[in-house]
Amino acid sequence: MRSSAVAIALVLFIAPAGEAQYKEALPGYHYEFPRDYFDHPEYQTEWWYTTGNVKTADGRRFGFELTFFREGVSRDAAKTNAWDVRDLYLAHLALSDLDGGKFHHTERLNRAGPGIAGASEKEGRVWNGNWKIAWKGGEQELDAVSEEFSLHFKLRPEKAPVIEGVNGVSQKAEGAGRASHYISLTRLDTKGEITLHGKEFSVSGLAWMDHEFFTHQLEANQIGWDWMSIQLQDKTELMLFRIRGKDGTIGRFSAGTFVEASGRTEHLSASDFQMEPAGRTWTSPATGATYPMEWKLSVPKLGVELSVTTPLASQEMTGTSSVAPNYWEGAIELNGTKGAERIAGVGYLEMTGYDRAVQTRP
Repeated sequence: MRSSAVAIALVLFIAPAGEAQYKEALPGYHYEFPRDYFDHPEYQTEWWYTTGNVKTADGRRFGFELTFFREGVSRDAAKTNAWDVRDLYLAHLALSDLDGGKFHHTERLNRAGPGIAGASEKEGRVWNGNWKIAWKGGEQELDAVSEEFSLHFKLRPEKAPVIEGVNGVSQKAEGAGRASHYISLTRLDTKGEITLHGKEFSVSGLAWMDHEFFTHQLEANQIGWDWMSIQLQDKTELMLFRIRGKDGTIGRFSAGTFVEASGRTEHLSASDFQMEPAGRTWTSPATGATYPMEWKLSVPKLGVELSVTTPLASQEMTGTSSVAPNYWEGAIELNGTKGAERIAGVGYLEMTGYDRAVQTRP
């Protein structure tokens, strides 16, 4: 469950032919790799979302985000010119200088054109201009350059891909197709370089990659969601999301996944965990949205009790277009207990729908 806020807004803005020309995410989908790391143009919305926590040898901490969105506009077979718009490709790039207290971010929007942006199994990459994730052997290479900073990483998966949800779908609302096909790489050993204002930092740490593809968006009574990726010291991981209703309730299709150190997974339903704001908030000077900065997590069946904080409050992704909603996406730290043992970890938190409801199609 990741931020389709911008993708949804783009669909509304360009008024495509409608969902009927695209497939819905239905139970029983057969996943294959490496095929499913790449594009699925038969679904309207798709994204590749990489976030991570890294640090230098002397302990300076950074968070990062590189996200690629593909939003279907038309599946008209008559569109054969390279400049015809069949899909729009949006990308977000962010660097959280956690100890420097600064958040840097930028975005870009392109059509595929003659190779400007895309996703290709044949080429083994997803890209938008000179931002890319490329699969080479058993590793990924991440490269992205902006005016202020650049990222150059190698990411090595320590576990097999995780299929989120039940029977091949991550359900978001009542009814067939109100779902996504959702893959996670939950523990990516990450090494490389960050260049910030001309200074280079060698870093290492952990990253997390999500890939979702689907057609259905939020229901009219759903305002947004809160999502967390959690990487604990004992080499286990948690993904949790809760869907918020316009009436303030938490939807019953909120869910999660626990990944054991061995890679075995356990699906978590809404009744299996609690994920609640707990204290400090931050109000964005750009949007006026107020976001929770502290959370309490509880997964009783796993014996997990965690407190969630962030080293940097100002990690809001604001777009330059009035069409695109804003969202908070940032690095988090976790401390608490798992059974009788103290445990800590790192992760990422995404919060949408706090400045205004994430729009849905009429």
